[in-house]
Amino acid sequence: MQRPRLRSPGPDGREECSGRIRLVAEPYQRPGWFTTHIFNRLVAALTRVGVSVYGSRVLEVKGRKSGEWRQTPVNLLHYDGAEYLVAPRGGTQWVKNLRASGQGRLRVGRRTQPFTADELGDDEKPPLLRAYLKKWKFEVGAFFGGAGPDSSDDDLRRIAPDHPVFRLTENEHQRGVS
Repeated sequence: MQRPRLRSPGPDGREECSGRIRLVAEPYQRPGWFTTHIFNRLVAALTRVGVSVYGSRVLEVKGRKSGEWRQTPVNLLHYDGAEYLVAPRGGTQWVKNLRASGQGRLRVGRRTQPFTADELGDDEKPPLLRAYLKKWKFEVGAFFGGAGPDSSDDDLRRIAPDHPVFRLTENEHQRGVS
């Protein structure tokens, strides 16, 4: 008997299989105390006052349940003329919120960049994961299952499902200073 093919989980963490829906645990690596209470707060504070730490931005996304703006520091990847967000820790809350809303804002100081986001398929991720690891491996390398910027495409394809990647498109008509 052939097993039914499963689809990727949707924004609500569910996948459909033969007409039935089941919850799927998405890979997620919870940050430690130091990262949560010291590092992320320091980077976010510096970024909010206009000091981008090695490409950092403050990501603002509306909560999928509360509808309130949520903030977290992220690394903005520039690759081949486009901008991307990579989730080194997997299915974080910001990933779930961005999947649900499809849009958000990036901030550095008073400068705000509204955007829409499109999640990439796993086959599109290897060159982006390589570029991300080349720039930020010192900070996030532990979350990539031993893969690094010099890893083969096969190794990067192996870890791709664990690391959501979003291509950002700027909403220039909404850009501004707040």
